[in-house]
Amino acid sequence: MSSILFIFSGAPHTSLNAQEGLDALLMGSAFTDCRLLLIGDGVTQLIKQQDAEQIGRKNYTQGFAALKEYGVTSIACRQSDLEDRGIASSQLAIDVDLLDDSSCRDWLESADKVLNFR
Repeated sequence: MSSILFIFSGAPHTSLNAQEGLDALLMGSAFTDCRLLLIGDGVTQLIKQQDAEQIGRKNYTQGFAALKEYGVTSIACRQSDLEDRGIASSQLAIDVDLLDDSSCRDWLESADKVLNFR
């Protein structure tokens, strides 16, 4: 079975890319092994209790909590990106694996397909 690595590298609610990426991840997980890696500003998508309605956007970030129910069991963030933004793992809405740069490269190299949503 092939695998797809979804990478989210953009901040939430700045465009529809991340919301569409989450939708694609949820749909794709019904057909193949899907993993999620959040890097750069993408790590901010997992911060608890975001209120997108104040800026006129739908709060899609609550959908991250459903990933495990859809069979997405491998979810990770690059630890240095959390540290650079002053985000503790306790501030995230879901549990994630924290990866160093080498482990991120391993994830990239082991995936059959990679989709990046900025």
